[in-house]
Amino acid sequence: MGSEEEKVVVPRNFRLLEELERGEKGIGDGTVSYGMDDADDILMQSWTGTIIGPHSTAYEGKIFQLKLFWKDYPQSPPTVRFQTRINMAFVNPDNGVVEPSHFPMLSNWRREYTMEDLLMQLKKEMMSPQNRKLSQPLESNEEGRTDPKGLVVKYCVM
Repeated sequence: MGSEEEKVVVPRNFRLLEELERGEKGIGDGTVSYGMDDADDILMQSWTGTIIGPHSTAYEGKIFQLKLFWKDYPQSPPTVRFQTRINMAFVNPDNGVVEPSHFPMLSNWRREYTMEDLLMQLKKEMMSPQNRKLSQPLESNEEGRTDPKGLVVKYCVM
């Protein structure tokens, strides 16, 4: 034993199972949750997250769904993509991907970070001065969408 403090590295799958259990139990006030995207994914790479929009922001009253893909968890950050349309400074408006170069937590990823940390930081960013009042995209039934055949479908709201 050396005089330096030794760190125990928890194996990837043990850590992911621990996070899955925590995510299923609920986090904090219940406005953030996460779980596996596919229970048959033995590599545990694909996850979903949910953030309920914070009060007194442009996100209030909305539920935001995200996809998290972990190729080399926890050494590398995930790919994060909002499935729900959202307007935030660091989210690509065309595909919903959180741009790591504009979101410090991803660009400065540390092994100690968890899915909970990531989702809570995204929620915190919704409340930040640069994001809290940004106008949000129209709901899906109020705008044109591209159907699987590539046709633009217009919805009429009455």
